Amino acid sequence: MEVALESGGGRLPATVDLPVGPVRGGIVVLHAAEAGHRSYFCYEHLARLLPGAGIAVLRFDRRPRLAGRDVPLTDQAADAAVALGALRRHVGDVPSGLWGLSQGAWAAPLTAALRPDLVDFLVLVSSSGVSPAAQMRYGTAEQLRGHGYGDAEVAELGRLRATMEAYQRGELDRPRAQAVVDRAAERPWFPLAYVPRELPDRPGTWRDMDFDPVPVFARVSCPTLLFYGATDGWVPIDDSVTAWRRATAGAAVAPTVCRLDGCDHYPTLDQGETLDDISPQYEAAMLSWLDALLPPGRPGSD
Repeated sequence: MEVALESGGGRLPATVDLPVGPVRGGIVVLHAAEAGHRSYFCYEHLARLLPGAGIAVLRFDRRPRLAGRDVPLTDQAADAAVALGALRRHVGDVPSGLWGLSQGAWAAPLTAALRPDLVDFLVLVSSSGVSPAAQMRYGTAEQLRGHGYGDAEVAELGRLRATMEAYQRGELDRPRAQAVVDRAAERPWFPLAYVPRELPDRPGTWRDMDFDPVPVFARVSCPTLLFYGATDGWVPIDDSVTAWRRATAGAAVAPTVCRLDGCDHYPTLDQGETLDDISPQYEAAMLSWLDALLPPGRPGSD
């Protein structure tokens, strides 16, 4: 079913996939940074898998970036809340939650913290417990190591990213920051640094770079399932799990953590990028967790 969400002064195209039989619950899909379209294979997988278990799925196109700037997490959370409201109009008063991948796994708990009345559960894939800036420092260093570079190159990368961050915070002027980028651009590893060749004319374009997820995690009161690929090269897994556990130490229900064998940042085997590559362990664990969480079901509404 094709619908449209009215949010942020614009219309976001969306698709709702409903179960044929009783509706037990609903889930809204939130996006990875570079996968903003609802047809992305990880989202399509949910639309194929979950309705058979009585769970409706709403996927939508993320709002577009403006002037090259990423969509702020608060805007993503606002869109998620609108999407949950739209989904509830189709499924009624059944438990409904959010599924978030990578960047979406920051936006989902933020939504749950801001709107606990709307979010009944979270399913998060590669949820980082550190800031976006810290996560990118970790991830890019791992990319260099994975491509055979040593400590000297990783240290130089660290200085490059620290320079870019200082410019974005307004702590360093553009000519000096750009000079550092220019020198680094001559290195063979530069494409793995995820630093723009030309810095933006003005700092502040990375609004959420110092977003601290830990206080947000502490405000999440709903059941939460966390997936991490065993070899994730972008998220510091142990630090992230520790952040979640410390933040929710006093919660009634602790987050469930599932490490996926053979998976990296996405829930696919051998870093595959098709529906056929989805991890069977991920499928089974998600279905089992949701089955235990949701009621047996009742007739749904169209």
